Amino acid sequence: MTEFKPLVFSGVQPTGNLHLGNYLGAIRKFVALQENNDCIYCVVDMHALTAQLVHEDMATQIRSITAAFLAAGIDAKKHIVFNQSQVPQHAELAWIFNCVARIGWMNRMTQFKDKAGKDREQASLGLYAYPSLMAADILVYRATHVPVGDDQKQHLELARDIAMKFNMDFHDKIVPTGLGVDIKVGEEPVHAYFPMVEPLIDGPAPRVMSLKDGTKKMSKSDPSDLSRINLMDDQDAISKKIRKAKTDPDALPSETEGLKGRPEADNLVGIFAALADTSKADVLAEFGGQQFSVFKPALVDLAVEVLAPINAEMRRLMEDPGHIDAVLRDGGERARVRAEKTMNEVRDIIGFVR
Repeated sequence: MTEFKPLVFSGVQPTGNLHLGNYLGAIRKFVALQENNDCIYCVVDMHALTAQLVHEDMATQIRSITAAFLAAGIDAKKHIVFNQSQVPQHAELAWIFNCVARIGWMNRMTQFKDKAGKDREQASLGLYAYPSLMAADILVYRATHVPVGDDQKQHLELARDIAMKFNMDFHDKIVPTGLGVDIKVGEEPVHAYFPMVEPLIDGPAPRVMSLKDGTKKMSKSDPSDLSRINLMDDQDAISKKIRKAKTDPDALPSETEGLKGRPEADNLVGIFAALADTSKADVLAEFGGQQFSVFKPALVDLAVEVLAPINAEMRRLMEDPGHIDAVLRDGGERARVRAEKTMNEVRDIIGFVR
């Protein structure tokens, strides 16, 4: 069977300050993946409109995400870094996918239910169709792998459903002359244009939780700044937030089984493990039996060691917005070339005249 050329794609919304969860759950993975993969990393500014239409300073937020990418170690020359709105092919393919996707599929998306809340009639159509645009973001480059958090896995499954339906609906139009590859659906070979994208979900802390409530995900939208460690926080802020992080009165257990029913302890141990690039078991082997009064200072030292260089480089980059804009323009130009190749082929498959 012929295979699609491996390609990694992922994106981050420019909504508020990036925090530790964004770094551990996404950006650090982006950096590691670029060593052995062709990668495209996007600031998904069109997605940001689904949550809030009017932004006070969207441009600054876009630059901040880009600065975080670069400061963390993403190579924008070897790979592609751009903001979504520079490549209109994302929106064009999203409309086609809106016509491929079924209402029943969209109704099953739990994130829409969570974000829309009780008053769904007042939610924007953009929020409802968010997963369709996400599928277009990925498949306009025919990406094969996406590093995501566990909460986005359902959206990737929808992207696979959309890709499969497109492949099946247009299988006789996807001619075997380089436009598609042969994939297997059950026992049947199908000539496919879009790949079955795979999620990349791993690491000791795939979900970083709030420092104030270990049952809730760390979030930019939490009203309490003490609930998260922002990538732009200085050493004093990091120390203060970890020292004030909610815990329980018991000592740390010696084995991971002892973290069950202790969400705050589990979260802090997971953060330490992720920052140290080790396992929770190894962390507990070192700190098991110790009180949080011993563990928290060690976590502060580790967090500062890892985050301080990123913080400093982000601040330096943000003082030179012209450089960040040049990186985005260059990435946008290269992304448009790839995206337009896909759209020309999709237009031909569908039968549009061009």
